[in-house]
Amino acid sequence: MTLELQGVSKLVDGQVHIHPTDLTLEKGTMNVLLGPTLAGKTSLMRLMAGLDVPATGKVVWNGQDVTGMRVQDRKVAMVYQQFINYPSMSVYDNIASPMKLMGLDRTEIDARVRETAELMKLTPMLSRKPLELSGGQQQRCALARALVKNAGLVLLDEPLANLDYKLREELRVEIPKIFEASGSIFVYATTEPEEALLLGGNTAALWEGRVTQFGPTPDVYRQPVDATTARVFSDPPMNFLQIEKRGGKITFGDGQGAPATGQLAALADGSYIAGFRPNHLEIGKHSADAVEFRTTLTVTELTGSETFVHLDHHGEREI
Repeated sequence: MTLELQGVSKLVDGQVHIHPTDLTLEKGTMNVLLGPTLAGKTSLMRLMAGLDVPATGKVVWNGQDVTGMRVQDRKVAMVYQQFINYPSMSVYDNIASPMKLMGLDRTEIDARVRETAELMKLTPMLSRKPLELSGGQQQRCALARALVKNAGLVLLDEPLANLDYKLREELRVEIPKIFEASGSIFVYATTEPEEALLLGGNTAALWEGRVTQFGPTPDVYRQPVDATTARVFSDPPMNFLQIEKRGGKITFGDGQGAPATGQLAALADGSYIAGFRPNHLEIGKHSADAVEFRTTLTVTELTGSETFVHLDHHGEREI
């Protein structure tokens, strides 16, 4: 089971929202769309679902061109960050509603509702109305309604964004297990690098309507192809410094020098922008393979288990 985007793009009032994009998603792997707000995650999902028609390119499902196929004729389900349930209906009827529209018989509907409710830990709540549930339970209900359709493609557009921290952590652990049990292609949009790492699978980094890199999540995180991808996949932000490599030495923009050790030793002579995440910095410790430079500490932020140290390196802010 595969979903292919072949050169798809999206225009809104003549403005490019999605640049021509090629992407292949396969069953059996969680697929994460990672990027800041307005990066194009929802726009790309709408093209996948058939809610929008691409300006160029094709959407191919299992080898079949479905670009012009109506969304109601596709096996697709979508869950949004808002808790979209029918407030006047019970949880049971909310979950059953897609199957009633499909014309399934009552016996099959009942069996699938109860099976999905068990998977989503909603069995004790089946007779309740959505507004009688907690936020996490309401989103579980929306997820159950998407899963019960047995859709080949399930799109989750920041589904945990409106939940509190504890509920987010709980569902982050459970969603990959639910995905494995369903057999669908899952696509999960998020603005949070940590969430992408927790979900695993493959990640597409998006920036201003472009997919800058796609591949196994650990590879995209550890080996970003460019500074844009590194920025997308770093929270706190990645730090950048201008450096000059000459022989066995590097020089910073302020004239400070240091031996070219580690990965820097293998670089050809020339000018570079060096990127490093905050956890790669150590204050006041000497290491034989480390690159040392002097800077000014400006602010420290205690957030609980972590402390963020803000530095000023000749006008450049580092963390």
